[in-house]
Amino acid sequence: MVSAALRIAAGALTGTLFGAGLGISGMNDPHKVLAFLDVAGAWDPSLALVMAGALAVAVPGFRLVLRRPRPLLDERLHLPTRRDIDAALVLGSLLFGIGWGLAGYCPGPAIANLATGNAEVWFFVPAMLAGGWLQRWWQRRRAAPAAATAAQKKS
Repeated sequence: MVSAALRIAAGALTGTLFGAGLGISGMNDPHKVLAFLDVAGAWDPSLALVMAGALAVAVPGFRLVLRRPRPLLDERLHLPTRRDIDAALVLGSLLFGIGWGLAGYCPGPAIANLATGNAEVWFFVPAMLAGGWLQRWWQRRRAAPAAATAAQKKS
């Protein structure tokens, strides 16, 4: 069993490394992200190069990790089990993309930018957290009638 302190330290180290990578590559600058999305105007392809670099590291890393019987700091891998594409996934993806396109932030860079004192990120992050809370509330609300129906069928 791996200690909780070791897992927290590993999470802090990887989060710091991710944040440093965002900063070095300039991907925590929403103007750079918006310039990447502006394909009809002053397009900046550097985000595509950052994504390619991330894939060059992640793909071999995943292949290596998935060959192991278990991860180093946990009892099992926590991988998604669903593979279907449903309306909720499509709608959530659209909302994420619209938010990214309007603000120039996605969750990782937004959280990394909290340390910069950038005023707009202090509005974005609470809105992002509220959206996450709203999604969980909606899922629970949708699941409650289904659970009640299943309980009624059992009795």
